[in-house]
Amino acid sequence: MKKCVLSILIISFLPFALFAQQVKRSLRPSDIYRIQNIDEPECSPDGQWIAYTLATADSTTDKINSDIWMVSFDGKQDIQLTYSDENESKPRWSPDGKYLAFLSARYNAKGSQLWLMDRRGGEAKKITDFKSGIENYSWAPDGKKLLLTINDAEPEDTSKPKTTKPYVIDRYQYKRDYEGYRYKKLFTHLYLMDVATKKLDTLTNGSFNESEACFSPDGAQIAFVSNRTEDPDKNENSDIFIIDAKPGSKSKQITQWKGFDQSPKWSPDGKWIAYTRSTSEGDFLMYDESVLAVVSKDGGETRLLSKDLDRPVNNIRWSSDGKNIFAIVVDDRQQYVASFSFASGQMSKVADGQREFSNLEKGKENNWIALISESQIPEELYVLENGKTRRLTNHQDEFVKPLDLATAEGFESTSKDGTKVSGILYLPANAVKKDRLPLILFIHGGPVGQNSYGFDLFRQMLAGAGYAVAAVNYRGSSGRGLDYCKAIFADWGNKEVIDLHGAVDYLVKKGIADPDKLGVGGWSYGGILTDYLIASDTRFKAACSGAGTGFTLSLYGVDQYIGQYTNEIGPPWKSIDKYLKISYPLLQADKIKTPTLFMSGEKDFNVPTAGSEQMYQALRSTGVETQLIIYPGQFHGISVPSYQKDRLERYIAWYRKYLK
Repeated sequence: MKKCVLSILIISFLPFALFAQQVKRSLRPSDIYRIQNIDEPECSPDGQWIAYTLATADSTTDKINSDIWMVSFDGKQDIQLTYSDENESKPRWSPDGKYLAFLSARYNAKGSQLWLMDRRGGEAKKITDFKSGIENYSWAPDGKKLLLTINDAEPEDTSKPKTTKPYVIDRYQYKRDYEGYRYKKLFTHLYLMDVATKKLDTLTNGSFNESEACFSPDGAQIAFVSNRTEDPDKNENSDIFIIDAKPGSKSKQITQWKGFDQSPKWSPDGKWIAYTRSTSEGDFLMYDESVLAVVSKDGGETRLLSKDLDRPVNNIRWSSDGKNIFAIVVDDRQQYVASFSFASGQMSKVADGQREFSNLEKGKENNWIALISESQIPEELYVLENGKTRRLTNHQDEFVKPLDLATAEGFESTSKDGTKVSGILYLPANAVKKDRLPLILFIHGGPVGQNSYGFDLFRQMLAGAGYAVAAVNYRGSSGRGLDYCKAIFADWGNKEVIDLHGAVDYLVKKGIADPDKLGVGGWSYGGILTDYLIASDTRFKAACSGAGTGFTLSLYGVDQYIGQYTNEIGPPWKSIDKYLKISYPLLQADKIKTPTLFMSGEKDFNVPTAGSEQMYQALRSTGVETQLIIYPGQFHGISVPSYQKDRLERYIAWYRKYLK
């Protein structure tokens, strides 16, 4: 009798137990410690393995740590190769496939040094010990030498004074985010190192930087990118050069475009260089898009293969037979894979859809490796075979498994001047379509960039807190053509604001957004636009402005964009009316009624903290509720995991206070 009753109780309890196991929850800020970031895939020469990096946030050390992994081409084996507490990056297979090299600052190394790991097993060995870090590297085709891109070392100061010497600055662009004040006469150059003997030979020198260096298929020559103009600080020119892979060689410039030429890739026969080129030769190229170009290794006329596409093309790779060039194309709310005929330039879509492709690399035979993310799935590694994708890694499964993520739907609004604007609407998983929701307009930065159908942690997080979240690709965004991108040139805070208000109007009219519970926010140019929006309309009941500014005039010469100010707006003594026009958030701060949270990184030289401080001070003076958050030691991007979590928590708390 007791056994029978017990059996009935167990059977009765099972449905509830199963139900409890299946209940999912919303995304929350602490989930940043569970999400992982995959990057830098590299296929082995035999095509059987793909090495990559996997980065995770560690709550104990409060750092993000990156390790090297490799996954088999069939996806059945996924193996972690490094376990150190320091970051490992840029895994590169030796041409014979026996070794895997990577960069790391392990064991208190002076910057990133090169390490070599025997594929058959054993500890990785450090094979360089330079006074400064290695920026990049690649194997020679025969595996006997390594091409190194190395930063100049600072001269040693044996006196070791207790007081830091004054910064003596004499260059035009004298500060940059992360780099800081640019007073050091240090550059980045190319070197050849013999793998067996460790002998190092200098390839380039002088007061210029070299980057994106790569060997020709026969290993005889090297292509690289450099700006050799009289004062590189005053323009954004870059050209492609070729140099023989032996000491004492002189480089030859093979492109002459006044804009940027970059990302050189050798054709399989070594006769051609594919690369990306800007559409214009202007001195400031933010509002531009990269075009796929091809030129002979000896120089001469350039052919533009994607000129008529009117979409940015990047991440270019040659097919094995040299007949096609594959690339990632940035289009309206997506990034797809395309193939361009070398002979005709004709484009064919290889794989597209409501998802985002990135990090395209050559795989086994005629297959490709790429990272793909979708609105509810963070990036994973995939094989692209005959236009179809096959998933290789499953690192995000545990992250996604307990979550009830928001749905992402595309929409199109019409601005008051008739402009058609694309957007993506995130709705909480439990949202009832007939009910109006509080809406957060969360604005992307750039301004040149776009919101896509790829996984978006910030907007998913806000939707998980119960809000409808709108991601709008206002004029100035990429993916809609060059004219759309250039529409805001020298006219900030105008057409973008019209487009953003138009999107909100559309969502209110459709019965999705509650007009009495509207919030706005963003970081970088998204923060700047937040300031513009709250100064142009009082409809928003809460705002979170990150790394923004409301007084552009005050940032002239204070941030890293001296080239943009000079070439787009003009110097203040010649263009004061333009500066005052685009500085209206601070100059009209008495019109702002929206409670606003301002946030910034203490060491931000991209959009300095002064921009947020001024707006905070203005609202404190006018009696509008406000708060200022400064993240110690942080640059434009917030990199410390606990600060990332804190920022998300503050977003949610601020919006909850005023929208619910």
